[in-house]
Amino acid sequence: MDVTIGHEPPLAGTEAEALLGELDRLRGYLLWKCGGLDADGIRATLGPSTLTLGGLLKHLAAVEATMFAWKLHGRRPFPPFDTWSWDDEDSHFRVEDDDTPESLERLFTESAARGRELVAEAIAAGGLDGAADVSDDEGNHPNVRRLVLDMIEEYARHVGHADLIRESVDGLVGEDPPAA
Repeated sequence: MDVTIGHEPPLAGTEAEALLGELDRLRGYLLWKCGGLDADGIRATLGPSTLTLGGLLKHLAAVEATMFAWKLHGRRPFPPFDTWSWDDEDSHFRVEDDDTPESLERLFTESAARGRELVAEAIAAGGLDGAADVSDDEGNHPNVRRLVLDMIEEYARHVGHADLIRESVDGLVGEDPPAA
C-alpha cells in the first residue's frame, strides 16, 4: 500500500492492523499538509522557527530509514540515507536549492513504503513482541511494538507542526482532507 491521503485504520482490526493503520493515517496527513505547494510553499517558515514543510518531509523520510532499517533490523539506513553525513544534525531538516516539492514528496513516499516493508518483515519474523536490534545501555531491546509506537509519536508531533505551517502558507486547515 502506498501512502494514501485519507487512509483510516480499521475500526475493529488486530493490534498490528490498528497500529500500522494509525501510522499510515499519520503518513497520509503529513503528505496532505505538505502537498500541492510550490517551491516557496515548501520553504515557508512560521515565526522564529526555521522548520519548513519540505524539511518535515525530508526529516520523516530519514526517520523511516533510521527507525526501521537501523534500529529495528540493525542494517544501514536505506538509500539515500546510507550515504548521508549524520554529523550535521540539521541536514535532514534542510531544504536544499535542488529540492523540489515533487522530489521531496517522492523521497518521503519511497521511504514510507520501505519503512512499511521493513516493519512487515519484522512482524512476519516475530510479531509485535519480536525484539528490535537496537538496545539500551543495559542491553535491553525494545520490541517491534515500541518502535512502531515511537514512530507514531514522531509523526503526530510533526503533523501538528505541519498543520500550523500550512495554515500560515495558504490557510489550509482541518483534520481530514476533503472527500475526493
